[in-house]
Amino acid sequence: MECVVRPCRAEDCVEVVRMIKELAEFEKLPDQVQINDQVLREDGFANDPFYRCLVAEVPPEHRSRDGHTVVGYGLYFFTYSTWKGRNIYMEDLYVMPEFRGKGIGKKLMSKIAEIGVENRCTQMKFMVLDWNQAAIDFYQGQGAVDLTAAEGWHFFHFEGDALEQLSQGQLGQ
Repeated sequence: MECVVRPCRAEDCVEVVRMIKELAEFEKLPDQVQINDQVLREDGFANDPFYRCLVAEVPPEHRSRDGHTVVGYGLYFFTYSTWKGRNIYMEDLYVMPEFRGKGIGKKLMSKIAEIGVENRCTQMKFMVLDWNQAAIDFYQGQGAVDLTAAEGWHFFHFEGDALEQLSQGQLGQ
């Protein structure tokens, strides 16, 4: 299927937030989405953006049943490994269900990898829910290594009150 992968523009943020919500529904975590298109626009299109994003767009004659031409996105940012140097982190890779199996996800992921290589990144990292076997199979089929299985890494985060307490030096016991 004809599809163009291009950098996200500020006016695409409404479409990207729509797909972020679709992804959250699929991942059974719809209540976790706390951003809107304004926040996404501010965070991605300021002088020092927190993230970068690509969108997959199909021609109007191939629009979705609901009339969308932006049918996928890949959101990424740069990180750093003290062992390996520059990394690119793929936060989300999403293609609307009716457009899956047409190479759009591979095209988005390849472009993110290309951007990483152009920026001298040594790794591209991302997470997958343990129950999403289709995604695990897809990524492993492309050559990705499951670090939880291979090296035993666990991914942690601080959020909300825990983050606030940590920032104030109020550490747990």
